[in-house]
Amino acid sequence: MIKHMVKTSEGRILNVAEDGDSHGKPVFALHGTPSSLLLYGPHVADASKRGIRLISFDRSGYGGSSPHPGRSVADAAKEVAAIADSLGLDRFAVWGISGGGPHTLACAALIPRRVLAAATLASPAPYPSQGLDWMAGQGEDNVAEFNAAMAGPQNLSEFLELQREELLNAEPGQLAELWASLLPPVDREVVMGPAGTYLASNIKVGIRAGVAGWRDDDLAFVTDWGFNPSAVSVPLMMWQGKHDKMVPFAHGQWLSEHIKGADARLTADDGHLSLFERRIPETHAWLLKHF
Repeated sequence: MIKHMVKTSEGRILNVAEDGDSHGKPVFALHGTPSSLLLYGPHVADASKRGIRLISFDRSGYGGSSPHPGRSVADAAKEVAAIADSLGLDRFAVWGISGGGPHTLACAALIPRRVLAAATLASPAPYPSQGLDWMAGQGEDNVAEFNAAMAGPQNLSEFLELQREELLNAEPGQLAELWASLLPPVDREVVMGPAGTYLASNIKVGIRAGVAGWRDDDLAFVTDWGFNPSAVSVPLMMWQGKHDKMVPFAHGQWLSEHIKGADARLTADDGHLSLFERRIPETHAWLLKHF
């Protein structure tokens, strides 16, 4: 893994990592909420095999990246563009999982000249979205978290600090207990395996310094995104699992109905985390077709 520190035009620092094939096709991987730039070993191995230069970064406020209070989802497009400029990349692809999904859509909508193709896995829809009961089907823990977000930054920060302490002290096997309301059987199986060990470590790296990134993600999700997903015109693949309790199936349905031409993979067998474990190789293969 190669690491970089990139300075934005506003003077903030973005902590960047890349792995896979250093001479391969550039693909950004945008992490979930909460999380960090650490890439999952099987994803790196798949990228290496396919000739992909896999690039990730701590979103503002996570890990080694400077906080950006008040950021919108749209601001992620500027961050990705700044990193691409720093690395000398004109065009690239992007995929994002869970909380990385809206930020991927931002890149696809706002810097289409540079984004060859994009893919989301379990992306939430904007809040509010006409015709979508946004919190219906979410596990109790997510409902409590987003109710705190809607109550404002101070309320949310206090809520997340308690969650942060639990996550920092959790052993890998304890994630299933902490996320009990969010895990259908298919996702519980993922958490109890090697991916669970990765997720526990990855989250700790992202939130070790505090909850700024997590807080600002949540606030951005429930306020104006700064763009309309229907503006996405680049090739887009979307994955959504029917059993998902973190981002319910209806979110994927709503996005697929409102983004013209999206290749929507609405699966009956997946949850949330199973998409992360199972579907990245197919995603990589699909993205490479557009280079």
